[in-house]
Amino acid sequence: MRFAIFSDIHSNLEALEAVMADARQRRCTHFVCLGDVVGYNANPCECIQLVRQLDCPVVKGNHDEQATFPASSERFNELAERAIEWTRERLNEEDKEWLRSLPLQRRVHDFTIVHATLDTPGQWGYVFNNLDAVASFTYQRTPVCFFGHTHVPMVFVRDDGVRRQTSEHIRIEPGKKYFINAGSVGQPRDGNWRAGYCIYDIENKLVELLRIKYDLATAQKKITKAGLPRLLAERLAMGR
Repeated sequence: MRFAIFSDIHSNLEALEAVMADARQRRCTHFVCLGDVVGYNANPCECIQLVRQLDCPVVKGNHDEQATFPASSERFNELAERAIEWTRERLNEEDKEWLRSLPLQRRVHDFTIVHATLDTPGQWGYVFNNLDAVASFTYQRTPVCFFGHTHVPMVFVRDDGVRRQTSEHIRIEPGKKYFINAGSVGQPRDGNWRAGYCIYDIENKLVELLRIKYDLATAQKKITKAGLPRLLAERLAMGR
């Protein structure tokens, strides 16, 4: 079994389609979505439809949640707020109900998935360092957990202590726990504009973090044509 695990699509259809095509080319047999299907970019409805067609495990992200509310209950920055207001106006009630129904975390096969953290998944905390990861490891009941939210691919390992691993190829070893950020499909923030996702090869106990080129120019044009803030288009090229 080979799982393609992806997060933070944020309505970027071009990036999502490129990731799906790459995953199939790499013989992935299953798909998993770590949330934030919508927000920021110009194709929320199309991205929801594509993810739903996969009929795969999905957990809820904070932008997914906010898109279902009449007004934001979370303090978004100006860019995020303008985008989520624009998104709300375009989603139909069926799309919103699907987003509402998503769980905050779940177990898939022998691993766990969550958008933000395992200790307080609905408070949308961020995991950027070893100390942040400690709290989630306390609640992690499987050897591997995949998360998103930060838009930055990262790997934390707990054995005698907690450390960050920098390799793009992670061998899952007995007796250790792994808290792995799959990166972002639709709005990477690590200085690399390419779409990010990972593959978990169950039989070989190997996780591979990947980056894939996509039609960036088209995604940018759609943002400006939709009347969304131009900075949302510009930041895609910067990976920020």
